Amino acid sequence: MAIDPAVIGTRTDPFETEAERGRLRFFARATGQTDAVYTDLSAARAAGHPDLPVPPTFLFCLELDNPDRGRFLDDLGIDLRTVLHGGQRFVHHTAAYAGDRLTFRTEVRDVYAKKGGALEFIVRDTHVTRDGAPVATLTSTIVVRDPRAAE
Repeated sequence: MAIDPAVIGTRTDPFETEAERGRLRFFARATGQTDAVYTDLSAARAAGHPDLPVPPTFLFCLELDNPDRGRFLDDLGIDLRTVLHGGQRFVHHTAAYAGDRLTFRTEVRDVYAKKGGALEFIVRDTHVTRDGAPVATLTSTIVVRDPRAAE
């Protein structure tokens, strides 16, 4: 199944979610973060932060809060069993903190194929904003395997 390049430029509906302290602390511990600014409010404030800072890669976790996150691939007719994680990149414009209400809006930036169509790639940019101001741009690459290519 070839992914139609007309999907480039399409956007998902935006959604909002909050960066909660408990989740930030859990993520920091789970990822081995040893800097107390990510788990201790007093340490964060002593370091000049208004609250616990959002660890750089945690925005990807918040992106998963999208109530329609699977709809994009469903709408393209892509079987989740053929999907692989191809990579992710983060560009941070400003810091985010516990208690921030963040808006996520995803746009398809590119679609291309390799290995004669056996692998198709979807590159998506998710723009994260707070009160309309840019916080970060998350770029993810989804790889879709054509199971017929192995036959």
